Amino acid sequence: MEEEKKLYPFKFCTLQDDYPWGSEEFKLADLGYRDSLVREGWLAGNSISEVMDTYLDRVVGDNVYEYYGRQFPVCVRLLRVQGRMPLRVHPDDETAAQRYDFLGKEKIWYVLRAGKDAQLMVGFRRDTDATEVYAKCLDGSVGELLNGIAPHPGQCLHIPAGTPHAASGDVEILELAESSPMDFCLCAWGEEVHPDEFDASLTLVDALDFIDYKKFTDKQEKHPAGDAPGSERLADLPQLRLDRIALRDPLQIRREGGPFLLYSCVRGGASVQLPLAGGQSLDFALRAGETMLVPAECLEFSLVPTERDTVLLENTVIRADADPYINPAAAPELPEE
Repeated sequence: MEEEKKLYPFKFCTLQDDYPWGSEEFKLADLGYRDSLVREGWLAGNSISEVMDTYLDRVVGDNVYEYYGRQFPVCVRLLRVQGRMPLRVHPDDETAAQRYDFLGKEKIWYVLRAGKDAQLMVGFRRDTDATEVYAKCLDGSVGELLNGIAPHPGQCLHIPAGTPHAASGDVEILELAESSPMDFCLCAWGEEVHPDEFDASLTLVDALDFIDYKKFTDKQEKHPAGDAPGSERLADLPQLRLDRIALRDPLQIRREGGPFLLYSCVRGGASVQLPLAGGQSLDFALRAGETMLVPAECLEFSLVPTERDTVLLENTVIRADADPYINPAAAPELPEE
């Protein structure tokens, strides 16, 4: 019998959409309408959904697979803003599941670059209500209510469900979020909304009852150090765990099992090395601006810096609870007509 092929770290082909306010690049997406293709190796040309359908828990790990089934749980996008994004909001998991049969969209923004005129608009600067927000979204003056933040490179911002948000000016943001299309357009500032950016059925009226109208407070929670030596934990949510690694020296990672690891290189460059017999290794290059998925079955590997001042973001999902509504073993079925 032919020996079963082992999975390996893989990168994906970039999918880019251009809008009047700038562009978004999907570094990794399992959304149906956007489905990333593996770039290299013997899985090249396969979509992430095909990889998940075939290799299941070998890709994401037992606990993640038990919770999310065959959908890869994280979406990574690069937002290049040169203008003003439409104001948007996303629901939590419970609301999205009950109303739309989707995941919610818990979201993290990591600022890569910010020009002098850059601004993030996140939540409200004071308490408000649905009546006021609805009126100001319609006439385009909702910016008066929003909390403005001057971004800087390396800034990490958790955008909770129900929090209206947008970016303007010259800014680049790496967005890590749940795999979900649940962004509702609240206000396009008088501009025409591109038909590919939002689902037209996700309207302002539908979002009014899950928007958080309280004054926004950026809770900079103190987290313990990350799992890797010298790393910093930026976020620790059930849907997303994010560490920042300043990779100055080779880092060897050994684990008995566990979830996938997703690496995004925000500065410098690195090599992900899998050990082989005889002291050899398989090397996989990770350059600035790239994202690489290390499957759960890769239990031992090394991160080796190939440039000075290399910084990686390590993202994974830690779920101790399985979703009772998902049967991971069930084959996908189309709804009956």
